[in-house]
Amino acid sequence: MGNALHLENVTMQFGGVVSVNNLTLDVPEHQIIALIGPNGAGKTTAFNCITGVYQPTNGLIEFMGRPIVRNHPVGKALRNYKGECADKFASDPVLNPTPDQITGMGIARTFQNIRLWKSMTVFENVLVAKHQHAHQNVFSATFRKNLAEEKRMREETMELLSEQGLDAYKDELAVSLPYGLQRRLEIARALATNPKLLLLDEPAAGMNPQETIELADFVRQTREKYDLTVFLIEHHMDLVMNVSDYIYVIDFGSEIARGIPEEVQNNRHVIEAYLGVADEEAI
Repeated sequence: MGNALHLENVTMQFGGVVSVNNLTLDVPEHQIIALIGPNGAGKTTAFNCITGVYQPTNGLIEFMGRPIVRNHPVGKALRNYKGECADKFASDPVLNPTPDQITGMGIARTFQNIRLWKSMTVFENVLVAKHQHAHQNVFSATFRKNLAEEKRMREETMELLSEQGLDAYKDELAVSLPYGLQRRLEIARALATNPKLLLLDEPAAGMNPQETIELADFVRQTREKYDLTVFLIEHHMDLVMNVSDYIYVIDFGSEIARGIPEEVQNNRHVIEAYLGVADEEAI
């Protein structure tokens, strides 16, 4: 089993602030891997580098064994660079795909703050994502040559909604759904792009304890049903420990621990990052 995703020396610097610092990690195929850390640790920034929202200041990202993102600091960025390995990728060509190109490669994501199309129905939100792999063009649309493909996409959209338990809400506006169902709809929309790798950015945010328990089962079932690899960011430690095969922990943009859930849960550096270090003089 190879790696679905590989990050090597990835650094993201904004001015003088290093948000992600020399991050190296692997996400093996068909596993559920978690990236955790306190607020502001750089987790979502790492996701944004993977999905083309940001171009990292330095580093390499590979997907299914193929380089998809690569950069190195030059000019003013090099003079102000505070990360490591500034010259490591200088001899290789820069790779900077756009988010839609990343999606086309087989990487889909959800967002920390739900981003559904507010004026569209549940059905329309998923159907739009289906068009990622459509073969339509101006000619086929003008002369109605795309009817068979459109019919297929609509049928697949309905099938996906049914599988996710959302078919009863297909004609409702997406934003009218309860919060937990909106999260599920966002995942269904990501699945509509036929991904190999699914990135989940705090999928349990705003959920109650029962919804969080159900989400853990949902993530595992989705991984199996769609033969996916899952890479998730999450603050709910019960969910992380319950669903993850392996965990990476970052703080201030740098890795402080990695391991299976039991190892991470008892790691002193992780406990200190989340709870702080007691002031011995105050004790």
